[in-house]
Amino acid sequence: MLSTEGIGVSFGSVVALDEVTINVAQGNIHGVIGPNGAGKSTLMNVLSGATRPKQGKVLLDGKDISARPVRWRRRHGLSRSFQRTSIFPALTVREQLRLAARGDLAEVAQVARTFGLEAVLDVRADTTSYGDQRRVDIALAAAGTARILLLDEPAAGLTSQETADLFGHVATLVRDEGLTALIVEHDVDAVFGSCDVVTVLDLGRVLMTGTPAAVRADPRVITAYLGTAA
Repeated sequence: MLSTEGIGVSFGSVVALDEVTINVAQGNIHGVIGPNGAGKSTLMNVLSGATRPKQGKVLLDGKDISARPVRWRRRHGLSRSFQRTSIFPALTVREQLRLAARGDLAEVAQVARTFGLEAVLDVRADTTSYGDQRRVDIALAAAGTARILLLDEPAAGLTSQETADLFGHVATLVRDEGLTALIVEHDVDAVFGSCDVVTVLDLGRVLMTGTPAAVRADPRVITAYLGTAA
Protein backbone atom coordinates (compact mmCIF):
# COMPACT_ATOMS: atom_id res chain seq x y z
CA MET A 1 0.00 0.00 0.00
CA LEU A 2 2.85 2.36 0.90
CA SER A 3 6.46 1.71 -0.05
CA THR A 4 9.81 3.27 -0.75
CA GLU A 5 12.39 2.20 -3.32
CA GLY A 6 16.04 3.04 -2.70
CA ILE A 7 15.39 6.30 -0.85
CA GLY A 8 18.44 8.47 -0.29
CA VAL A 9 18.57 11.71 1.70
CA SER A 10 21.65 13.73 2.58
CA PHE A 11 22.14 16.96 4.50
CA GLY A 12 25.48 18.26 3.32
CA SER A 13 27.98 15.53 4.01
CA VAL A 14 25.64 13.72 6.40
CA VAL A 15 23.81 10.76 4.89
CA ALA A 16 20.46 10.46 6.70
CA LEU A 17 18.96 7.69 4.54
CA ASP A 18 20.91 5.36 2.28
CA GLU A 19 19.06 3.13 -0.21
CA VAL A 20 16.10 2.64 2.13
CA THR A 21 13.42 0.30 0.82
CA ILE A 22 10.39 -0.63 2.91
CA ASN A 23 6.95 -2.04 2.13
CA VAL A 24 3.92 -1.34 4.31
CA ALA A 25 1.11 -3.79 3.65
CA GLN A 26 -2.53 -2.71 3.80
CA GLY A 27 -4.13 -3.44 7.15
CA ASN A 28 -0.82 -3.85 8.98
CA ILE A 29 0.76 -2.03 11.87
CA HIS A 30 4.36 -1.58 10.73
CA GLY A 31 6.87 -0.49 13.36
CA VAL A 32 10.16 1.32 12.73
CA ILE A 33 12.82 1.24 15.44
CA GLY A 34 16.49 2.10 15.73
CA PRO A 35 18.99 4.13 17.73
CA ASN A 36 19.08 7.92 17.72
CA GLY A 37 20.39 9.18 14.40
CA ALA A 38 19.23 6.09 12.53
CA GLY A 39 17.09 8.15 10.12
CA LYS A 40 13.64 7.39 11.52
CA SER A 41 12.30 10.96 11.55
CA THR A 42 13.82 11.64 8.12
CA LEU A 43 11.96 8.61 6.80
CA MET A 44 8.70 9.99 8.20
CA ASN A 45 9.43 13.36 6.59
CA VAL A 46 9.99 11.68 3.23
CA LEU A 47 6.80 9.63 3.48
CA SER A 48 4.69 12.62 4.50
CA GLY A 49 6.17 14.90 1.82
CA ALA A 50 8.02 17.29 4.13
CA THR A 51 11.40 16.19 2.72
CA ARG A 52 12.12 15.46 -0.94
CA PRO A 53 14.49 12.51 -1.39
CA LYS A 54 17.61 13.02 -3.51
CA GLN A 55 17.14 9.56 -4.97
CA GLY A 56 14.56 6.79 -4.97
CA LYS A 57 10.77 6.79 -4.96
CA VAL A 58 7.81 6.88 -2.61
CA LEU A 59 4.88 4.80 -3.86
CA LEU A 60 1.25 4.92 -2.74
CA ASP A 61 -0.96 2.16 -4.11
CA GLY A 62 1.84 1.45 -6.58
CA LYS A 63 1.97 5.01 -7.96
CA ASP A 64 4.98 7.29 -7.63
CA ILE A 65 4.09 10.21 -5.33
CA SER A 66 7.67 11.38 -4.70
CA ALA A 67 6.96 14.87 -6.05
CA ARG A 68 3.58 15.29 -4.34
CA PRO A 69 3.40 17.91 -1.56
CA VAL A 70 2.19 17.36 2.01
CA ARG A 71 -1.31 18.70 1.34
CA TRP A 72 -1.86 16.36 -1.61
CA ARG A 73 -0.75 13.36 0.44
CA ARG A 74 -3.07 14.29 3.30
CA ARG A 75 -6.02 14.57 0.93
CA HIS A 76 -5.19 11.14 -0.45
CA GLY A 77 -5.08 9.44 2.91
CA LEU A 78 -1.55 9.87 4.31
CA SER A 79 -1.94 11.43 7.74
CA ARG A 80 0.90 12.18 10.15
CA SER A 81 1.25 12.94 13.83
CA PHE A 82 4.43 14.40 15.31
CA GLN A 83 6.63 13.84 18.36
CA ARG A 84 5.36 17.11 19.82
CA THR A 85 1.63 17.13 20.53
CA SER A 86 -0.17 19.33 18.00
CA ILE A 87 -3.74 20.19 18.98
CA PHE A 88 -5.99 23.26 19.17
CA PRO A 89 -5.62 24.15 22.87
CA ALA A 90 -8.46 26.68 23.06
CA LEU A 91 -11.04 24.37 21.45
CA THR A 92 -12.91 21.58 23.12
CA VAL A 93 -12.04 18.06 22.10
CA ARG A 94 -15.37 17.78 20.29
CA GLU A 95 -14.84 21.01 18.33
CA GLN A 96 -11.46 20.00 16.98
CA LEU A 97 -12.53 16.47 16.15
CA ARG A 98 -15.45 17.99 14.24
CA LEU A 99 -13.01 20.12 12.25
CA ALA A 100 -10.84 17.11 11.41
CA ALA A 101 -13.89 15.05 10.47
CA ARG A 102 -15.24 17.90 8.31
CA GLY A 103 -18.42 18.13 10.34
CA ASP A 104 -19.24 14.43 10.25
CA LEU A 105 -20.79 13.98 13.70
CA ALA A 106 -21.01 10.21 13.35
CA GLU A 107 -17.28 10.06 12.72
CA VAL A 108 -16.61 12.35 15.68
CA ALA A 109 -18.53 9.97 17.92
CA GLN A 110 -16.75 6.94 16.50
CA VAL A 111 -13.23 8.39 16.83
CA ALA A 112 -13.98 9.60 20.36
CA ARG A 113 -15.22 6.13 21.31
CA THR A 114 -12.20 4.41 19.75
CA PHE A 115 -9.72 6.61 21.62
CA GLY A 116 -11.62 6.71 24.91
CA LEU A 117 -12.27 10.45 24.68
CA GLU A 118 -16.01 10.50 25.31
CA ALA A 119 -15.64 11.80 28.88
CA VAL A 120 -13.64 14.85 27.75
CA LEU A 121 -15.43 15.74 24.53
CA ASP A 122 -16.71 19.05 25.89
CA VAL A 123 -13.55 19.98 27.78
CA ARG A 124 -11.02 22.49 26.47
CA ALA A 125 -8.09 20.49 25.17
CA ASP A 126 -5.47 22.47 27.09
CA THR A 127 -7.11 21.58 30.41
CA THR A 128 -7.06 17.82 29.81
CA SER A 129 -4.24 15.52 30.91
CA TYR A 130 -1.14 15.02 28.78
CA GLY A 131 -2.26 11.47 28.02
CA ASP A 132 -5.63 12.75 26.80
CA GLN A 133 -3.89 15.36 24.64
CA ARG A 134 -1.73 12.68 23.01
CA ARG A 135 -4.86 10.66 22.25
CA VAL A 136 -6.56 13.75 20.82
CA ASP A 137 -3.52 14.32 18.61
CA ILE A 138 -3.69 10.79 17.17
CA ALA A 139 -7.48 11.01 16.87
CA LEU A 140 -7.10 14.18 14.76
CA ALA A 141 -4.73 12.32 12.45
CA ALA A 142 -7.16 9.41 12.17
CA ALA A 143 -10.22 11.53 11.37
CA GLY A 144 -11.31 12.63 7.93
CA THR A 145 -9.80 11.01 4.86
CA ALA A 146 -7.00 9.11 6.63
CA ARG A 147 -6.11 5.69 5.25
CA ILE A 148 -2.52 5.42 6.46
CA LEU A 149 -1.40 6.79 9.83
CA LEU A 150 2.22 7.91 10.08
CA LEU A 151 2.80 8.11 13.83
CA ASP A 152 6.09 9.63 14.96
CA GLU A 153 6.80 8.52 18.55
CA PRO A 154 3.14 8.60 19.64
CA ALA A 155 4.01 7.30 23.13
CA ALA A 156 6.52 10.05 23.94
CA GLY A 157 6.00 11.13 27.55
CA LEU A 158 3.32 8.56 28.32
CA THR A 159 3.30 6.06 31.15
CA SER A 160 3.52 2.34 30.39
CA GLN A 161 -0.22 1.94 30.84
CA GLU A 162 -1.02 4.99 28.69
CA THR A 163 1.30 3.62 26.01
CA ALA A 164 -0.42 0.24 26.07
CA ASP A 165 -3.83 1.93 25.86
CA LEU A 166 -2.74 4.13 22.94
CA PHE A 167 -1.36 1.22 20.94
CA GLY A 168 -4.57 -0.63 21.69
CA HIS A 169 -6.58 2.24 20.21
CA VAL A 170 -4.44 2.19 17.07
CA ALA A 171 -4.90 -1.57 16.77
CA THR A 172 -8.66 -1.08 17.02
CA LEU A 173 -8.59 1.45 14.18
CA VAL A 174 -6.58 -0.90 11.99
CA ARG A 175 -8.73 -3.91 12.79
CA ASP A 176 -12.18 -2.32 12.73
CA GLU A 177 -11.81 0.67 10.40
CA GLY A 178 -9.45 -0.79 7.80
CA LEU A 179 -6.66 1.71 8.39
CA THR A 180 -2.95 1.02 8.05
CA ALA A 181 -0.30 2.38 10.43
CA LEU A 182 3.43 3.05 10.27
CA ILE A 183 4.79 3.79 13.74
CA VAL A 184 8.21 5.14 14.71
CA GLU A 185 8.65 4.44 18.41
CA HIS A 186 11.37 4.04 21.04
CA ASP A 187 9.25 1.87 23.32
CA VAL A 188 10.31 -1.47 21.82
CA ASP A 189 8.02 -3.49 24.10
CA ALA A 190 5.01 -1.61 22.71
CA VAL A 191 6.28 -2.11 19.15
CA PHE A 192 6.96 -5.82 19.57
CA GLY A 193 3.64 -6.32 21.32
CA SER A 194 1.47 -4.51 18.76
CA CYS A 195 3.13 -4.47 15.34
CA ASP A 196 2.74 -7.07 12.59
CA VAL A 197 6.07 -6.18 10.98
CA VAL A 198 9.10 -4.31 12.29
CA THR A 199 11.83 -2.53 10.32
CA VAL A 200 15.11 -1.68 12.04
CA LEU A 201 17.10 1.33 10.82
CA ASP A 202 20.74 1.88 11.71
CA LEU A 203 22.95 4.67 10.38
CA GLY A 204 20.40 5.47 7.67
CA ARG A 205 20.13 1.92 6.34
CA VAL A 206 17.64 -0.88 6.77
CA LEU A 207 19.26 -3.40 9.08
CA MET A 208 16.40 -5.88 8.76
CA THR A 209 12.65 -6.25 8.40
CA GLY A 210 10.68 -9.10 9.86
CA THR A 211 8.20 -10.26 12.46
CA PRO A 212 8.66 -8.91 15.99
CA ALA A 213 9.97 -12.29 17.17
CA ALA A 214 12.52 -12.50 14.36
CA VAL A 215 13.71 -8.93 14.88
CA ARG A 216 14.02 -9.33 18.63
CA ALA A 217 16.15 -12.45 18.24
CA ASP A 218 18.43 -11.18 15.48
CA PRO A 219 22.05 -10.77 16.69
CA ARG A 220 22.60 -7.72 14.47
CA VAL A 221 19.63 -5.91 16.04
CA ILE A 222 20.72 -6.86 19.56
CA THR A 223 24.20 -5.49 18.89
CA ALA A 224 23.07 -2.30 17.16
CA TYR A 225 20.09 -1.36 19.31
CA LEU A 226 18.47 -3.72 21.77
CA GLY A 227 21.48 -4.77 23.83
CA THR A 228 22.13 -8.13 25.42
CA ALA A 229 19.12 -7.85 27.75
CA ALA A 230 16.71 -8.17 24.79
